[in-house]
Amino acid sequence: MTGHERPRHLLAVLAALSLLIAALPIAPPPAHAQQSLAQYDPDALARLVRDWLDAPHADHDSLSFTYWNKQGAVPTECAACHSQPGFLDHLGADGTPAGVVDHPAAINQPIGCASCHTDSAHALDRVTFPSGIEVAGLGASALCGTCHQGRLSGLDVARATASLPEDQVQADLGFMNIHYAAAAGVQGGGDLIAGYHYPGQSYAGTFTHVPSAGTCIACHDAHSTRVETESCLSCHRGVDDLRAIRMQHGDFDGDGSIAGGIMSEIAGLEAQLLAAIRTYALQVSGQPLAYAPGQYPYFFKDPDQDGKIGADEGGFPNRYQSWTPRLLKAAYNYQMSRKDPGAYVHNPRYVLQLLHDSLADLAGVIDLDLGRRPRP
Repeated sequence: MTGHERPRHLLAVLAALSLLIAALPIAPPPAHAQQSLAQYDPDALARLVRDWLDAPHADHDSLSFTYWNKQGAVPTECAACHSQPGFLDHLGADGTPAGVVDHPAAINQPIGCASCHTDSAHALDRVTFPSGIEVAGLGASALCGTCHQGRLSGLDVARATASLPEDQVQADLGFMNIHYAAAAGVQGGGDLIAGYHYPGQSYAGTFTHVPSAGTCIACHDAHSTRVETESCLSCHRGVDDLRAIRMQHGDFDGDGSIAGGIMSEIAGLEAQLLAAIRTYALQVSGQPLAYAPGQYPYFFKDPDQDGKIGADEGGFPNRYQSWTPRLLKAAYNYQMSRKDPGAYVHNPRYVLQLLHDSLADLAGVIDLDLGRRPRP
């Protein structure tokens, strides 16, 4: 697209958005939003829309918004976060009761202006998480937390495995996936029980950071979702990359080094936990396993034990089915850590604790020395 074409393209998008918003059965933007819009000059508004167009929330090609195209509609259980009409339905902005989605939603409708700029959206201040715990006083972060919370909690795993022998394969157990980008659940830590909590252990609660970085949009631009790193690096001096920040100096992955940021400790424990999961699966469950991060349902049978899932191994029929309660708990926590790539910022201590405890639990059955890995 040329420099002359892009402004016309942006104006066309603005016009389309205006028509979309006007067609929706919702109240007009609140007065303060109208005043804010009136203050934008054309160039500033064009930049704002461009930021949104380049962001994941507007990606018409993303599986997040195209997965249901063959079905012709986004089902009610998915629509709140995977279609703008579904989100408006969830908010009650379409005149239906808030908190539930009443009808399947239109496909190819990513999260746009109307999702956040309605009276219902501005009034939203509380979120109920999968654990059943409700958090109020969230302000604008309630919009983010509505979708970025995951779909399961550690309580679901505990219920599914209750009273079952820890190391006996259960035909009725399947992998339990927290879902994607559960940043709000991770940030809430032990207060929201997003991860599986091992009995007898305590877990870090909500990571509040500092007042100037205490909300989602204090760190992420509301339209582009990019992380605003300048304020981070102005306090965390001596680094030029968020991944190099470390405020806890234990050698949590036991590799003998604390030179990297806390992200390196998380990545180290993730690698060790996956190796332990694979060892346990082979030695205890009796069925080799491999993990494929981009292929649902992520854990697959691995008969050649090469740790890789090729094109002929990644289909749903080859999903891993030899789950014991102990293996499922560890795999759930591993997936939770992997599916929040920002966990090292959102709540590093909580994620490190989950990884450590999962590793320690497997070590009670397989040969694994935890002596050099302190619990955060």
